[in-house]
Amino acid sequence: MENTIINETLEGLLNTINFKTDAPQALIDMGNIDARYLKDLKINVSNALKYESLTEKESTLLALSVTINEKTKSLELALLEKAKKAGASKEEVLETYACVSLLNVNNVFYRFRHFTKKEFYQTTPAGIKMTVMGNPTLGKEFFELMSLGISSLNGCELCVNSHEDSLIKLGTSQQRIYDAVRLFAIVKGLTVFFD
Repeated sequence: MENTIINETLEGLLNTINFKTDAPQALIDMGNIDARYLKDLKINVSNALKYESLTEKESTLLALSVTINEKTKSLELALLEKAKKAGASKEEVLETYACVSLLNVNNVFYRFRHFTKKEFYQTTPAGIKMTVMGNPTLGKEFFELMSLGISSLNGCELCVNSHEDSLIKLGTSQQRIYDAVRLFAIVKGLTVFFD
C-alpha cells in the first residue's frame, strides 16, 4: 500500500509540472526511502502553480523562467509545453528567455556596483541596452515581476529592491509579489532533482 501512495505522489508531482519522461532517479529513490519530502514537494509545487494572485499562464511562465535560469533543461522543456497549453504565445515565451538573459547580465553588473560601492562605478553609465524592458510583450508589470524573481534567485539586493519598488509603484499588491517570489523559491527547490 505504501508504494502505491509513493507512486501516486510522484505521479501527481510529475503531472503537475507536465513532466512526461522518466522521473529523476533521486525522486524515485526519495519516494522509496522516505516519502515525506516528496509529499511536501508535490504539495508545495501544486500550490505554487495555483496562487490566486497569479493566472495559470503567469505561474507557468514564472516557473519556466526559473528552469531557464537554473539550466534544468528537462524541466524547462516540460514547463515550456505547459506554458503553451496555458495560452502563452511564442512571443511571450521568447520574451521569458530574453528576461532571464537580461537579468543575468544586470544581476552580475549591479551586484558588482553594489558590492564595491566606489563612486566611479556608481556614476559611470552602465552602457547596457535594455529596450525589452521598455515595452515588453508580457506587459510592464509582469516583466517586472519576473525580473524580481530572477534577481531574487541570483541574489542581487540592488535589483530586488529596484524591481519590488517598481512593482509597488505600478500598483502590484504585496500578496502578488510575495506569491511570485514564493513560487520562484519552490521551483528553485524543485530544480535540484532535474538536469
